[in-house]
Amino acid sequence: MAIRIKRSAFDLILSKAVHSTYEPDLYEPRTDWQQRVADSDVRLQWDPDHAPNGDKMDRRAVQLGLRGEALRQFACDWIVEIDDISDFVREQSENSDNLRYDKLIMPSERVYPVSCGETALKLRLDHTN
Repeated sequence: MAIRIKRSAFDLILSKAVHSTYEPDLYEPRTDWQQRVADSDVRLQWDPDHAPNGDKMDRRAVQLGLRGEALRQFACDWIVEIDDISDFVREQSENSDNLRYDKLIMPSERVYPVSCGETALKLRLDHTN
């Protein structure tokens, strides 16, 4: 499934995110981070991104986990559109499995413009728009 959500909702999710691992320069003292993790409905971690063949890339990909009220809002208020893209995914998987990378249809990617400086700092982004 491809799920589109409101941009304002994604910005809110980012602003409420708390790192899943302790970051001493962002959360001091450690007990502050522990309390924020316990209270937060949004967890954030940066994972290695992967190429179509599964190899790890130098860049990182953000992973966001929702629970509680954030998950309820996601399900009830924030979704704009849901598309079944099963056939497309199956086709792309066949291209990848058969090493036909030239036939893969990849999304156009660009850096997400985080306009809130505090959120950008927390996410460790070196830009704001």
